[in-house]
Amino acid sequence: MPIPLSTTLLFAILLVAAAASPQGSHIKQYPSTVPVEHARNATHLQGLMQLLPHTMLEVVSRAKVLLGTAAENATPVGLLQAVRDFWDLLKPGGKLHPTYIIEHQGHLVFEVVLTVVIAYLLFQRSYKPSAKQEKPLTEKEMDELCAEWQPEPLCGPLTDAQRNFEPPVISSAAGAYVVANGKKALNMVSFNFLGVAGDISIKEAARATINKYGVGSCGPRGFYGTIDVHLDLEERLARFMGTEESIIYSYDLATIPSVLPAFANAKDLIVCDEGVSFPIQNGCHLSRASIRRFRHNDMADLERVLQEVDVEYRRLRKPLNRRFIVVEGIYLHSGDLAPLADIYRLKEKYKYRLVVDESLALGVLGEHGRGACEHWGLRAGDAEIVSASIGNALGSVGGFCAGDREIVDHQRLSGLGYCFSASLPPFLATAAIGALDVLESDAPRLLPALAFNARLLRSRLADIPGVEVEGTPRDAVSPVAHVRLAEQPDAPDQAQVLLQRVVDAALKRGGVLFTVHRMSPLDRVRSAPSIRVVVTAMHTEKDVLKAVAALTAGVKEVCKVSRVATRSSYMTLGGT
Repeated sequence: MPIPLSTTLLFAILLVAAAASPQGSHIKQYPSTVPVEHARNATHLQGLMQLLPHTMLEVVSRAKVLLGTAAENATPVGLLQAVRDFWDLLKPGGKLHPTYIIEHQGHLVFEVVLTVVIAYLLFQRSYKPSAKQEKPLTEKEMDELCAEWQPEPLCGPLTDAQRNFEPPVISSAAGAYVVANGKKALNMVSFNFLGVAGDISIKEAARATINKYGVGSCGPRGFYGTIDVHLDLEERLARFMGTEESIIYSYDLATIPSVLPAFANAKDLIVCDEGVSFPIQNGCHLSRASIRRFRHNDMADLERVLQEVDVEYRRLRKPLNRRFIVVEGIYLHSGDLAPLADIYRLKEKYKYRLVVDESLALGVLGEHGRGACEHWGLRAGDAEIVSASIGNALGSVGGFCAGDREIVDHQRLSGLGYCFSASLPPFLATAAIGALDVLESDAPRLLPALAFNARLLRSRLADIPGVEVEGTPRDAVSPVAHVRLAEQPDAPDQAQVLLQRVVDAALKRGGVLFTVHRMSPLDRVRSAPSIRVVVTAMHTEKDVLKAVAALTAGVKEVCKVSRVATRSSYMTLGGT
């Protein structure tokens, strides 16, 4: 049978008391006239007595007496006396009190023990299984393990649309018309908004630069990759954008992912539109800043986010930090404009810095083609950081960032794409300078023509049954239009398959080149599949109408949509 709890506790108390004084001189003499009558307790204690040293016999015998006495309720005073004696050991002045131990050099014992333990841990050898313990695998076992091993896939499984996609092959210069798959086709996919990619004077200037400098710089800007044409381009971009300075990057997709981490870190905050392109998403992630997102172009939701941040930071008493609002002038994934006038009002109200990516708006919007900031009436400097691609309207390669001198100079030491990438090939810098010359001299002619074509394209696309155009009337000047099915199929990849069939039919039968807009698998928010239609200043009204007619015919052929059908009633071929 188990020992009662009271027996165990009492025995432990007496054992500690005896350990403090082996001779038991401090234990008072208890009456021993009461016989031990409980054989059960005595039996349990007898086994313990055999394990104790001889000096503890007296203590154990007294415990037996007390147990028997407690059982008969004869002398409860003995138990109280034992508790008092134990307290005498622990109270100040007792032999178990820390002060007593320190005064009698008892702490040296603990220090020696700890020193021995630490020395043992420091000098002991790490465990290594001996050769006898390791049993080598047989050839059969190794073959079985190799046969069972399956490597992790580098990417997810391909969809039917991805597996069957065959991009058209272009074999001519980019212009209003191109040679696609060996046939002439109307080009409605290129971002060559101003037609400078094939400008003869620009090509001649680039050829002269190649003859002088070669085709590459072969070094980063901070070492031996800075060439005079780079400095000329930066000076021209700063003057065109109305800022103090500018800095050029050799790759446009690396521009904003280099700019944002240069200014934001883990202590800072970035508020961005959920519809921004992947380069901006990547830059926000690389900065390690806290990221808050608001619904696409929803100013009420943006203010809600800003208010929540303000309340949260005040409640938690967080220290001051840098806070940014990041948007695109024209969104790549939707083709609509960011309402920068409203965003500027909110950023001033809540004390944020504004970052605008003008990649699709540069050379397109504004009286002088400076982008969305100029289009919405913002002055130079109202958006603290402005970045853009040189590879769209300017027809070259690379990107740039424009702003105050401090903002630009900081990137020369902190912009990773600037510090560690080979600089822009000199002839591409010359091509960008030539494109700026065309934009500054021909803006009064090119920009109105581009805006007219954009309005015409969007108005005619809206009349196609079974599809809808992304955007609102304020986005009519955007030359990038996204056409989506009015009613999305149930299968996630079915819409992309249908739209690709529309694009293929338009190229094969109508002689017009479209493209299905594709998003990165890493995009946080994936919008519905769409056909991206791009108009340029080189297109005529006849070209725009031809493109709309080819797209209408392709939609009818693939989706069997009649002219009187509603936007939500259509039936696909073969039930696909």
